[in-house]
Amino acid sequence: MTEVTYYTKEGLEKLKEELHHLKTEGRAQISKAIAEARDKGDLSENAEYDAAKEAQGHHESKIAKLTNVLANARLIDESKLDTSKVLALSIVKIKNVNNGATMTYQLVSESEADLKSGKISVKSPIAQGLLGKTVGDRAEIAVPAGKIEFEIIEISR
Repeated sequence: MTEVTYYTKEGLEKLKEELHHLKTEGRAQISKAIAEARDKGDLSENAEYDAAKEAQGHHESKIAKLTNVLANARLIDESKLDTSKVLALSIVKIKNVNNGATMTYQLVSESEADLKSGKISVKSPIAQGLLGKTVGDRAEIAVPAGKIEFEIIEISR
């Protein structure tokens, strides 16, 4: 069963660009590698040819997977989202109750997640603990180091 995934406009465009690249330049590079390997002689004992054909299989599998992801991708109109509670694509400012450290994260799809830019997957433990909460709520979240209590300071888009 396929799962619908929600994306920002930028995230969806990035996926479309990657698929286009795989279908055009990626396929051309693999075809060239197969042709070069074929030119080297007997295909039954040609390791380069086998490797190129295997790479082609992996490449086509990646294209099929990405096509499926795009078929089930939905663009979220951020302007219509409720900012009173934490939802997918929310930008949430939270405070660690124990040490007072504040962090800001945007909850995005798994493929858009990038911790360096402050984007975490909605399926991550922290995001799961924050979903549905409102400003002022506290969430106790189990992380590998134990349980951490966070207070939600701000929710925006």
